Amino acid sequence: MKKVGKGILVFLLILLVCSPLILIGWGRSMLHDSDVAKREELIPSSPPKRILAIFPHPDDEVTVAGTVMGLKAAGHQVTLVCFTRGEKGNAANIPTEQELARLRTGEMQQSAQILGVDSLIQFDYADGGMDELGLDSLMKVVHALIQNQTSDVLLSYDSKVGLYGHSDHRLTGEAVEQVFLANRGKSDFAPQQLFQVTLSKKQIEVALKLSAGFQKNYPKEPGKGLPAPDFSIGTQPYFSRTLQVMQAHQTQKKVLQDLMPYHDKVPQWIYSRIFDREYFREVR
Repeated sequence: MKKVGKGILVFLLILLVCSPLILIGWGRSMLHDSDVAKREELIPSSPPKRILAIFPHPDDEVTVAGTVMGLKAAGHQVTLVCFTRGEKGNAANIPTEQELARLRTGEMQQSAQILGVDSLIQFDYADGGMDELGLDSLMKVVHALIQNQTSDVLLSYDSKVGLYGHSDHRLTGEAVEQVFLANRGKSDFAPQQLFQVTLSKKQIEVALKLSAGFQKNYPKEPGKGLPAPDFSIGTQPYFSRTLQVMQAHQTQKKVLQDLMPYHDKVPQWIYSRIFDREYFREVR
């Protein structure tokens, strides 16, 4: 009986140690494509560069939070741009758009502090109104931003989908891409690289099962989806602060749950090793 009891105890100890490892391995296999190269940094740490990250809404920066924190840790200068106040994203039943805009402006500022960016530029364009502003006008705004900031590297959404199909996302990505491609190499245009946020095939499959936003807006036609990633960036060391960035956007708590589902149900040390990378495509 003693031998049997000891054997059971050893088995339970092995199960206790191995189960999290099994869970981590299973989670990674569900989310990450093994054929996509993984990097530890977006760009070399030396020489220091000036990064301009351009997004339409407060909370969009969550998609690159780990990468941005890694850039800052490496000594790069990061400026974060947000085109709208997010007044249409009323996931928390705020009484008026004016009040929601005020709250989300503050949330964006808190997020920027957690990220540690060097500066935050907030515009007041209409949320959901990038189409009305028009691509040409938005390109002029983007070009002026780039020239004023003399940025070396640009970071934004893709121009095909805008991550999950939001028109503001897509148009912002398209404006940044077109300005970059039209001016790259000119003596008075500083940016040398443009990186666009994207997802792995497996992440897209999971998002289409869990996220109402993806289910509603993501293109259904073959070939119309997100651009394939060139690489991923390891972000596990910044996971706890990424959660703080998410939590700063209290009015968007329900929406951001789709980005990292069940993060409040799984121990952080396990979860951070599953959601441990961000995917990018470099525009060439």
